[in-house]
Amino acid sequence: MSDHIVDTTSANFEQDVLQSDKPVVVDFWAEWCQPCKMIAPVLEELAGENDSVKIVKVNIEEHGDLAQQHGVMSIPTLMVFKNGEKTNQLVGVQSKEQILAAVA
Repeated sequence: MSDHIVDTTSANFEQDVLQSDKPVVVDFWAEWCQPCKMIAPVLEELAGENDSVKIVKVNIEEHGDLAQQHGVMSIPTLMVFKNGEKTNQLVGVQSKEQILAAVA
């Protein structure tokens, strides 16, 4: 995990995501998920070069309650939150351009 990506928990989700002062991309993932591993470097790159967006990861194996609460049906699922509200959702492997477009 990079310095630019926050690994959040059920206890910290509100603070890390809902109370963030900038848009947040939440990556719902699991260790065994191959597409999740494919999208990880894209998120790393995005987090490292873009200070205006916060990248947060939720391991659904450890925090299934968050996945259930947000209606995650398959992974990877990326959700975009702005001002505490979900504004967009992407399912499956996405390009950096697709993620940036979802945040815009």
